[in-house]
Amino acid sequence: MAAIGRFQKADEIFHAKVVDGELYRLRGDVFGSPSFDRKPISPKGVRTLTPVVPSKIIAVGLNYADHARESGKPLPKEPLFWFKAATSLIPDGGKIEIPFPSHRTDFEAELCVVIGRRARNVTPTAAARYIFGYTTAQDISDRTIQNGESQWARAKSFDTFTPLGPYVETKIDPRHLTIQLFQNGQLRQNSNTSQLIFNCHHLVSFVSTNMTLLPGDILLTGTPSGVGPIKSGDRLEVRIQGLTPLVNTVK
Repeated sequence: MAAIGRFQKADEIFHAKVVDGELYRLRGDVFGSPSFDRKPISPKGVRTLTPVVPSKIIAVGLNYADHARESGKPLPKEPLFWFKAATSLIPDGGKIEIPFPSHRTDFEAELCVVIGRRARNVTPTAAARYIFGYTTAQDISDRTIQNGESQWARAKSFDTFTPLGPYVETKIDPRHLTIQLFQNGQLRQNSNTSQLIFNCHHLVSFVSTNMTLLPGDILLTGTPSGVGPIKSGDRLEVRIQGLTPLVNTVK
């Protein structure tokens, strides 16, 4: 497998492998040993959905040293994570809605880990075996609410606050990937996953010692420096090396 997406055509929802823009329907369990049709399906009437439907979304904060500095917070001694509502998910092309226009609401580009096997008490060296792949995400944040509360779930869980996708790359090394965000064509965030304080394998291990991870669960690994406010009409594009860009607009 390589790039795997989730799609809808009429009333049918299905996974497919994406090769040079063509879709090859997946047969069987996407997290098992699926097979793929040899002929691509017609793209007419096909809509791209979020690539997975997670039982839980786990977001990690202050995981790039430069972002911790710009936030005025000390480096964490262990991963700092919280839950985001699954109803905050939107796919590539979806519109981010700002619930309180008077609040400051920020973009945050993130590499996302997709779990492929049930994981509990996994070691960092074994973590790769439990990862299905990687995709692109944003952790949209209402800073006004976030800065006024001791926990961050509400500020980051509004509907549309977790753009995700479009596809999961199953064959990629996450250790040295450029990560960028463009706002209306202007480069705002520009870093590399080598700057992560806690890498992807460490995060999977750490979270799995606190709770069971299930196939399809996602871990947002943190955002680099350069976060900034969004406004209606913005076009946000996240580019992570080796992954298909994630593009969303704001209203």
